[in-house]
Amino acid sequence: MNDTINVGIIGGSGYTGGELMRLLLNHPYANVVAATSRRLAGKDICDTHTHLRGFLDMKFEDLSPDKIKDRCDVVFVAVPHGTSMNIVPQLLDGNTKVIDLSADYRLKTDVFEQVYNMRHTNPIDAVFGLVELHPEVTGEMFISNPGCYPTGAILSAAPLVAAGTVKSAIFDSKSGISGAGVNPSITSHYPNLAENIQAYKLTTHRHRAEIFQELNYLDNELTNISFTPHVIPSVRGILTTAHIFIKSIVSMDELRSIYTDFYKDKPFVRIIDGIPSLNAVRGSNFCDIGFEVDELNNRVVVVSAIDNLVKGASGQAIQNMNLMCGFDETEGLWMAAVAP
Repeated sequence: MNDTINVGIIGGSGYTGGELMRLLLNHPYANVVAATSRRLAGKDICDTHTHLRGFLDMKFEDLSPDKIKDRCDVVFVAVPHGTSMNIVPQLLDGNTKVIDLSADYRLKTDVFEQVYNMRHTNPIDAVFGLVELHPEVTGEMFISNPGCYPTGAILSAAPLVAAGTVKSAIFDSKSGISGAGVNPSITSHYPNLAENIQAYKLTTHRHRAEIFQELNYLDNELTNISFTPHVIPSVRGILTTAHIFIKSIVSMDELRSIYTDFYKDKPFVRIIDGIPSLNAVRGSNFCDIGFEVDELNNRVVVVSAIDNLVKGASGQAIQNMNLMCGFDETEGLWMAAVAP
């Protein structure tokens, strides 16, 4: 029988913090005992996360890392990039398991400093917590949770890249506006986004570095990787279309075998017939993948769909927690999507 663990969330007022709490309420072995917010300390959590009313009777607290780790077996760090690096080292005491949802530990230190244009003050090696590629998260004390765009992109291409058949890959991703965070911006202002699609950072988005790192990890000869993101008038979800140019053409049957073999025993990746839809994954931890072969151009078009707040953030973090703590990978996460 599994032991119950106490869980804390540093930075609980944002979308990922709220989603962590929503999902952990369904976890049979996890109790949320603390959620921090300096700005909202002393305020009822349910006044901010109103969807949790009647389920969570707690207040936000302003706790130091030492105080929160004394109360918790696992701590999720859901703070902005550049902030986490000043918190995580204080949590790592050999007893407390830590899952960081920021970008501070996803990349090698020199790459992080170049991509994020800031000095890394506390470099620490961390496993990149995409469990479909890194089963070594099991038993780890510290995991860096992947970004939302990289999750959908990497999973869409990984089987072909691992097979050594890819010459180049172009990722076109479209995200719901919740990926921009809880604070409003010009982009997220309703009149600017409704009935509109906005491309941005066409060649320079920071998440390309994660995509490159993980695909190059699977095949170090693959260096031609491009990524362009878009924001769409949807609250949740990321739909990624990957144009994967391959060395020699494959049949649909061969392609299906490559993907089903690679994701065998990976419960949250579903290989489907047809084209994935955001409606089929919304609110869930699933990544749906579909594909088609373009024989004229030696190209495979792969489409992946995830919920950016679940598989792209909080759900994946709990998936990591489950393996770190010896739970079944699906605990608290095995639920159907919300549709329509």
